[in-house]
Amino acid sequence: MTKAIFLIQTEDKKGLLASVVDFFYSKSFNILHCQQHTDSYEKRFFMRIELDASDMSMTRKELYDSFNDLATELGLEWSLHWTDYKMRVAILVSKTSHCLYDLISRQLEGELDCEIPLIISNHPDMEKVANQFRIPYYYFPVGDDKKAQEGKIRELLKRFDIDLVVLARYMQILSSEFTEEWKGKIINIHHAFLPAFQGANPYMRAYTRGVKMIGATAHYASEDLDQGPIIEQDVVRVNHELTPNGLKEVGKDCEKRVLASAVKAHLEHRIIIYRNRTIVFAVER
Repeated sequence: MTKAIFLIQTEDKKGLLASVVDFFYSKSFNILHCQQHTDSYEKRFFMRIELDASDMSMTRKELYDSFNDLATELGLEWSLHWTDYKMRVAILVSKTSHCLYDLISRQLEGELDCEIPLIISNHPDMEKVANQFRIPYYYFPVGDDKKAQEGKIRELLKRFDIDLVVLARYMQILSSEFTEEWKGKIINIHHAFLPAFQGANPYMRAYTRGVKMIGATAHYASEDLDQGPIIEQDVVRVNHELTPNGLKEVGKDCEKRVLASAVKAHLEHRIIIYRNRTIVFAVER
Protein backbone atom coordinates (compact mmCIF):
# COMPACT_ATOMS: atom_id res chain seq x y z
CA MET A 1 0.00 0.00 0.00
CA THR A 2 1.34 3.39 -0.98
CA LYS A 3 0.91 5.94 1.79
CA ALA A 4 1.14 9.71 1.96
CA ILE A 5 2.56 11.07 5.22
CA PHE A 6 2.07 14.68 6.28
CA LEU A 7 4.18 16.26 9.01
CA ILE A 8 2.60 19.46 10.32
CA GLN A 9 3.42 22.08 12.93
CA THR A 10 2.05 25.49 13.77
CA GLU A 11 1.10 27.81 16.60
CA ASP A 12 -1.63 26.09 18.61
CA LYS A 13 -5.16 27.32 18.09
CA LYS A 14 -8.67 25.90 18.14
CA GLY A 15 -9.95 23.81 15.26
CA LEU A 16 -6.64 22.71 13.77
CA LEU A 17 -7.25 18.98 14.05
CA ALA A 18 -10.79 19.27 12.72
CA SER A 19 -9.71 21.44 9.79
CA VAL A 20 -6.99 19.05 8.67
CA VAL A 21 -9.08 15.91 9.09
CA ASP A 22 -12.06 17.52 7.30
CA PHE A 23 -9.78 18.44 4.40
CA PHE A 24 -8.72 14.85 3.83
CA TYR A 25 -12.29 13.61 4.29
CA SER A 26 -13.45 16.04 1.60
CA LYS A 27 -10.84 14.58 -0.76
CA SER A 28 -12.05 11.01 -0.03
CA PHE A 29 -8.85 9.86 1.69
CA ASN A 30 -8.82 7.06 4.23
CA ILE A 31 -6.80 8.17 7.28
CA LEU A 32 -4.73 5.21 8.47
CA HIS A 33 -3.03 6.87 11.44
CA CYS A 34 -3.30 10.29 13.04
CA GLN A 35 -0.99 11.42 15.82
CA GLN A 36 -0.84 14.87 17.35
CA HIS A 37 0.89 16.60 20.22
CA THR A 38 0.28 20.00 21.75
CA ASP A 39 3.16 21.54 23.66
CA SER A 40 1.34 23.62 26.25
CA TYR A 41 4.53 25.42 27.28
CA GLU A 42 5.51 26.49 23.75
CA LYS A 43 1.84 26.72 22.65
CA ARG A 44 2.80 24.68 19.59
CA PHE A 45 0.80 22.03 17.71
CA PHE A 46 2.46 19.06 16.01
CA MET A 47 0.81 16.43 13.85
CA ARG A 48 1.66 13.35 11.80
CA ILE A 49 -1.06 11.99 9.56
CA GLU A 50 -0.81 8.92 7.37
CA LEU A 51 -3.15 8.38 4.41
CA ASP A 52 -3.94 5.48 2.13
CA ALA A 53 -2.85 6.83 -1.26
CA SER A 54 -3.13 3.60 -3.23
CA ASP A 55 -6.33 4.66 -4.99
CA MET A 56 -6.10 8.44 -5.22
CA SER A 57 -8.65 10.41 -7.22
CA MET A 58 -6.13 13.20 -7.89
CA THR A 59 -2.49 13.54 -8.86
CA ARG A 60 0.24 13.99 -6.28
CA LYS A 61 0.78 17.55 -7.46
CA GLU A 62 -2.92 18.31 -7.12
CA LEU A 63 -2.85 16.97 -3.55
CA TYR A 64 0.23 19.05 -2.76
CA ASP A 65 -1.21 22.24 -4.25
CA SER A 66 -4.62 21.74 -2.66
CA PHE A 67 -3.20 21.13 0.82
CA ASN A 68 -0.84 24.07 0.39
CA ASP A 69 -3.86 26.35 0.05
CA LEU A 70 -5.17 25.08 3.39
CA ALA A 71 -1.71 25.36 4.97
CA THR A 72 -1.43 28.99 3.87
CA GLU A 73 -4.85 29.74 5.33
CA LEU A 74 -4.03 28.08 8.68
CA GLY A 75 -0.37 29.14 8.86
CA LEU A 76 1.00 25.58 8.81
CA GLU A 77 4.59 24.50 8.37
CA TRP A 78 4.39 21.12 6.65
CA SER A 79 6.00 18.49 4.50
CA LEU A 80 4.65 15.59 2.44
CA HIS A 81 6.33 12.21 2.03
CA TRP A 82 5.49 9.11 -0.03
CA THR A 83 6.22 5.61 1.20
CA ASP A 84 6.89 4.18 -2.27
CA TYR A 85 10.16 6.15 -2.36
CA LYS A 86 13.20 4.61 -0.68
CA MET A 87 15.59 7.15 0.80
CA ARG A 88 19.20 6.91 -0.29
CA VAL A 89 21.55 6.88 2.69
CA ALA A 90 25.28 7.60 2.71
CA ILE A 91 27.22 6.22 5.68
CA LEU A 92 30.34 8.07 6.83
CA VAL A 93 32.70 6.12 9.07
CA SER A 94 36.27 6.33 10.36
CA LYS A 95 37.93 3.27 11.93
CA THR A 96 35.16 1.71 14.04
CA SER A 97 32.96 -0.97 12.51
CA HIS A 98 30.16 -1.80 14.97
CA CYS A 99 27.67 0.87 13.91
CA LEU A 100 28.48 0.33 10.24
CA TYR A 101 27.87 -3.42 10.42
CA ASP A 102 24.68 -2.88 12.38
CA LEU A 103 23.16 -0.40 9.92
CA ILE A 104 23.96 -2.57 6.91
CA SER A 105 22.56 -5.72 8.52
CA ARG A 106 19.35 -3.95 9.56
CA GLN A 107 18.96 -2.60 6.02
CA LEU A 108 19.46 -6.06 4.51
CA GLU A 109 16.89 -7.52 6.92
CA GLY A 110 14.35 -4.86 5.93
CA GLU A 111 14.26 -3.13 9.31
CA LEU A 112 15.69 0.03 7.74
CA ASP A 113 13.74 0.67 4.54
CA CYS A 114 16.35 2.49 2.49
CA GLU A 115 19.16 2.12 -0.02
CA ILE A 116 22.84 2.39 0.93
CA PRO A 117 24.62 3.21 -2.34
CA LEU A 118 27.98 4.18 -0.84
CA ILE A 119 30.22 4.36 2.22
CA ILE A 120 32.65 7.25 2.70
CA SER A 121 35.62 7.32 5.07
CA ASN A 122 38.68 9.33 6.02
CA HIS A 123 40.55 6.04 6.56
CA PRO A 124 40.96 2.88 4.43
CA ASP A 125 40.20 0.48 7.32
CA MET A 126 36.48 -0.11 6.67
CA GLU A 127 36.83 -0.94 2.97
CA LYS A 128 36.86 -4.64 3.92
CA VAL A 129 33.37 -4.22 5.40
CA ALA A 130 32.09 -2.44 2.29
CA ASN A 131 33.53 -5.18 0.09
CA GLN A 132 31.70 -7.89 2.06
CA PHE A 133 28.39 -6.28 1.13
CA ARG A 134 29.48 -5.02 -2.32
CA ILE A 135 28.90 -1.39 -1.43
CA PRO A 136 31.14 1.17 -3.18
CA TYR A 137 33.72 2.61 -0.76
CA TYR A 138 35.31 6.03 -1.10
CA TYR A 139 38.41 6.91 0.89
CA PHE A 140 39.19 10.60 1.28
CA PRO A 141 42.03 11.30 3.77
CA VAL A 142 41.77 14.64 5.48
CA GLY A 143 45.44 15.66 5.09
CA ASP A 144 46.30 19.34 5.18
CA ASP A 145 43.25 20.56 3.27
CA LYS A 146 40.09 19.59 5.11
CA LYS A 147 37.95 21.93 3.01
CA ALA A 148 38.98 20.14 -0.18
CA GLN A 149 38.34 16.73 1.42
CA GLU A 150 34.88 17.82 2.51
CA GLY A 151 34.24 19.21 -0.96
CA LYS A 152 34.82 15.75 -2.45
CA ILE A 153 32.31 14.28 -0.01
CA ARG A 154 29.68 16.87 -0.84
CA GLU A 155 30.20 16.24 -4.55
CA LEU A 156 29.64 12.50 -4.04
CA LEU A 157 26.48 13.08 -2.05
CA LYS A 158 25.02 15.07 -4.93
CA ARG A 159 26.18 12.59 -7.56
CA PHE A 160 24.51 9.68 -5.74
CA ASP A 161 21.30 11.66 -5.00
CA ILE A 162 21.69 11.11 -1.27
CA ASP A 163 18.75 11.96 1.01
CA LEU A 164 20.30 11.23 4.42
CA VAL A 165 23.87 11.22 5.76
CA VAL A 166 24.59 8.97 8.75
CA LEU A 167 27.77 9.57 10.75
CA ALA A 168 28.42 6.06 12.06
CA ARG A 169 31.33 7.05 14.29
CA TYR A 170 32.81 9.40 11.69
CA MET A 171 35.37 11.11 13.88
CA GLN A 172 35.57 14.43 12.09
CA ILE A 173 33.95 17.81 12.74
CA LEU A 174 31.91 18.95 9.74
CA SER A 175 32.08 22.54 8.60
CA SER A 176 29.20 24.94 9.20
CA GLU A 177 28.71 25.13 5.41
CA PHE A 178 28.25 21.36 5.27
CA THR A 179 25.84 21.17 8.20
CA GLU A 180 23.81 24.11 6.92
CA GLU A 181 23.50 22.59 3.44
CA TRP A 182 22.35 19.28 4.93
CA LYS A 183 20.41 20.68 7.88
CA GLY A 184 18.02 18.09 9.27
CA LYS A 185 19.55 15.43 7.00
CA ILE A 186 22.67 14.40 8.96
CA ILE A 187 22.33 12.00 11.89
CA ASN A 188 25.31 11.58 14.21
CA ILE A 189 25.89 9.06 16.99
CA HIS A 190 27.73 10.42 20.00
CA HIS A 191 29.05 7.88 22.49
CA ALA A 192 27.78 9.68 25.58
CA PHE A 193 24.49 10.80 27.10
CA LEU A 194 24.41 14.41 25.92
CA PRO A 195 24.74 17.10 27.10
CA ALA A 196 27.33 15.32 29.30
CA PHE A 197 30.79 14.63 27.86
CA GLN A 198 30.53 16.49 24.58
CA GLY A 199 33.43 16.18 22.14
CA ALA A 200 36.26 13.66 22.12
CA ASN A 201 37.10 10.78 24.51
CA PRO A 202 33.80 10.61 26.41
CA TYR A 203 34.50 7.10 27.77
CA MET A 204 37.79 8.22 29.30
CA ARG A 205 36.11 11.24 30.86
CA ALA A 206 33.25 9.04 32.11
CA TYR A 207 35.81 6.72 33.72
CA THR A 208 37.59 9.68 35.33
CA ARG A 209 34.31 10.93 36.81
CA GLY A 210 33.37 7.46 38.03
CA VAL A 211 29.94 7.52 36.42
CA LYS A 212 27.45 4.75 37.19
CA MET A 213 25.71 4.98 33.81
CA ILE A 214 27.06 5.51 30.33
CA GLY A 215 24.94 6.34 27.34
CA ALA A 216 24.66 7.18 23.68
CA THR A 217 22.89 9.99 21.84
CA ALA A 218 21.75 10.20 18.22
CA HIS A 219 21.15 13.74 17.05
CA TYR A 220 20.96 15.86 13.94
CA ALA A 221 24.33 17.45 13.25
CA SER A 222 24.63 21.21 13.54
CA GLU A 223 27.49 23.69 13.31
CA ASP A 224 27.89 23.49 17.10
CA LEU A 225 29.61 20.24 18.06
CA ASP A 226 27.25 17.66 19.60
CA GLN A 227 24.52 20.25 20.16
CA GLY A 228 22.06 19.51 17.36
CA PRO A 229 18.45 18.38 17.99
CA ILE A 230 18.43 15.09 19.91
CA ILE A 231 16.48 12.22 18.34
CA GLU A 232 17.18 9.20 20.58
CA GLN A 233 19.12 8.36 23.76
CA ASP A 234 19.71 5.36 25.98
CA VAL A 235 21.88 4.40 28.96
CA VAL A 236 23.57 1.30 30.39
CA ARG A 237 24.47 0.76 34.06
CA VAL A 238 28.17 0.27 34.78
CA ASN A 239 30.34 -0.08 37.86
CA HIS A 240 33.83 0.66 39.18
CA GLU A 241 35.28 -2.58 37.77
CA LEU A 242 35.25 -1.36 34.18
CA THR A 243 38.30 0.29 32.62
CA PRO A 244 37.92 2.95 29.89
CA ASN A 245 38.20 0.14 27.32
CA GLY A 246 35.62 -1.84 29.25
CA LEU A 247 33.23 1.10 29.17
CA LYS A 248 33.80 1.39 25.44
CA GLU A 249 32.92 -2.27 24.86
CA VAL A 250 29.78 -2.04 26.96
CA GLY A 251 28.79 1.15 25.17
CA LYS A 252 28.96 -0.34 21.68
CA ASP A 253 25.60 -2.09 21.90
CA CYS A 254 23.99 1.06 23.24
CA GLU A 255 25.43 3.11 20.37
CA LYS A 256 24.11 0.65 17.78
CA ARG A 257 20.60 0.57 19.23
CA VAL A 258 20.33 4.32 19.56
CA LEU A 259 21.67 5.10 16.09
CA ALA A 260 19.46 2.51 14.40
CA SER A 261 16.38 3.79 16.24
CA ALA A 262 17.08 7.37 15.16
CA VAL A 263 17.70 6.42 11.52
CA LYS A 264 14.52 4.32 11.47
CA ALA A 265 12.46 7.21 12.84
CA HIS A 266 13.84 9.52 10.15
CA LEU A 267 13.19 7.01 7.36
CA GLU A 268 9.62 6.53 8.57
CA HIS A 269 8.99 10.29 8.67
CA ARG A 270 8.22 10.31 12.39
CA ILE A 271 10.35 13.33 13.35
CA ILE A 272 9.48 17.02 13.41
CA ILE A 273 12.22 19.51 14.27
CA TYR A 274 11.24 22.62 16.23
CA ARG A 275 14.06 25.00 17.14
CA ASN A 276 16.70 22.76 18.73
CA ARG A 277 14.28 20.02 19.76
CA THR A 278 12.58 17.11 18.08
CA ILE A 279 9.10 15.69 18.33
CA VAL A 280 9.45 11.95 17.64
CA PHE A 281 6.15 10.19 17.09
CA ALA A 282 5.86 6.60 18.27
CA VAL A 283 5.97 3.63 15.93
CA GLU A 284 2.49 2.67 14.75
CA ARG A 285 1.61 -0.92 15.69
